[in-house]
Amino acid sequence: MSGQTGQPIFILSEGSRRTRGSDAQNNNIMAAKAVAEAVRTTLGPKGMDKMLVDSMGDVIITNDGAAILREMDIEHPAAKMIVEISKTQDAEVGDGTTTAAVLAGELLANAESLLDEGIHPTIISAGYRMAAEKAQEIVKSIAIDVSVDDVETLTKIAATAVTGKGAESHKDKLSDLTVQAVRSIVKKDASGKMVADTDKIKIEKRSGGSIGDSELIDGVIIDKERVHPNMPSRIENAKVLLLSAAIEYKKTEAKSEIKITSPDQMLGFIEQEEAMLKEMIKKVIDSGANVVFSQKGIDDLAQYYLAKAGILAARRIKKSDMDRLSEATNAKVIMTIDEITKADLGTCGLVEERETSGSKMIYVTKCPGTKSVSIFLRGGTEHVVDALDRAMEDAIRVVGVAIEDQKVVVGGGSPEIEISLRLQEFASTLSGREQLAVSKFAESMEIIPQTLAENAGLDPINMLAEMKSAHEKGNKNAGLNVYKGKVEDMYKNNVLEPLRIKTQAINAATEATIMILRIDDVIASSRAAPMPPGGMGGMGGPMM
Repeated sequence: MSGQTGQPIFILSEGSRRTRGSDAQNNNIMAAKAVAEAVRTTLGPKGMDKMLVDSMGDVIITNDGAAILREMDIEHPAAKMIVEISKTQDAEVGDGTTTAAVLAGELLANAESLLDEGIHPTIISAGYRMAAEKAQEIVKSIAIDVSVDDVETLTKIAATAVTGKGAESHKDKLSDLTVQAVRSIVKKDASGKMVADTDKIKIEKRSGGSIGDSELIDGVIIDKERVHPNMPSRIENAKVLLLSAAIEYKKTEAKSEIKITSPDQMLGFIEQEEAMLKEMIKKVIDSGANVVFSQKGIDDLAQYYLAKAGILAARRIKKSDMDRLSEATNAKVIMTIDEITKADLGTCGLVEERETSGSKMIYVTKCPGTKSVSIFLRGGTEHVVDALDRAMEDAIRVVGVAIEDQKVVVGGGSPEIEISLRLQEFASTLSGREQLAVSKFAESMEIIPQTLAENAGLDPINMLAEMKSAHEKGNKNAGLNVYKGKVEDMYKNNVLEPLRIKTQAINAATEATIMILRIDDVIASSRAAPMPPGGMGGMGGPMM
């Protein structure tokens, strides 16, 4: 800016950069579109995988949109907003992360064409909001009811989530495991609503063996082993003690120095330490516990005494596992050994150490407390098991969401086509420039079936035309069967997804798009990394 005398007045620190007007909007849109384009090829069962290599050389191979965007080193602020969409989708539903990102990218691309025609961002934003609300109504009108007892439908939902993630050959087995696990932890809240707390399902994984060797354990699996080989490896009718304190010599808080001038003093000091340790062990034994899980360490001498007393003990247990054990066995987590009482102990039918693929794990089963289950995944290699883990996480979440909402929709791009057609009809009833924005929103919805077709090597124009024709004839379940390359009834093809996947994706993509469109001034601080030309900062990830 300049004063009346023509003298420039600087209000920003030296080195700051400012981009205004259409340049700012174009840069932001370009960056957001680039992120969406990066994950677009992973959409659907025929989607491709990405290999991500971090700075340490660790490799992740996945087609999970949330995992890809989480690992990419993105710096551009507008691009980060697309990543946030994916994170929100993952947190709320567990699946549909790629759908949300791709939809946001297409909404922005179509908004860009409207901006080029001279339509104000506020008008576009208003039209997009109207369209999003209408889209929610449309997708809810085609939803199908489902209940916790409808095992067949829930299995189809799980199978849809697992498909395309490297586990199709064992899809039936994994779907069954998922539905059994989720149904076992579902309960009603005070209002009578079904709640699926999927945190009560723990996934443990081991490379070695086949995916078909995966199993559901009714209880908690702890990825630890006994601290001493002389301890019993199997205890029935266990009395479980959970400690967040260490069974070790107590160290003083302040620095202290002890001067020892004779061997007798040294011997007395050692005996005193042992006496302190024996006192700790005595309190544990007197409590009646025969299984001890410690969140911290267990001294070597303490291990010997515990083994001598016939107690099975494990140390360095994760806090999340301690919480699960507490819920499953009804044991209280004790902060100090001095506070141990018999009332604090938990119980379970069986605690045993089992060996799997050369490593040992502790199984805590037949528990009386809050239902807690574990899924033990097996696979040929570490990368296979990691991909399987991500697929199962998605499947568990979507089945839980379907039970909570009791609504599902068919997949294969069918809902998006129905929304697009009905939105075009809605747009024709509007007057003013918002009509153009609603129409563009309708076009944007077609990016999902179009991408499914492209990723399957099919002609997207022909497929879209066939799908629209089928929907116009009244078949609202008509979607794309990517395996056969045909438009078919996706309900009969068992392709089902929770309603929340669609509603959340539409909401998140619309809100992020509107926020990016309303930015007309970008001020980059001199302390920040400079924004590269074209606004695609940080897109030099490992796969670009």
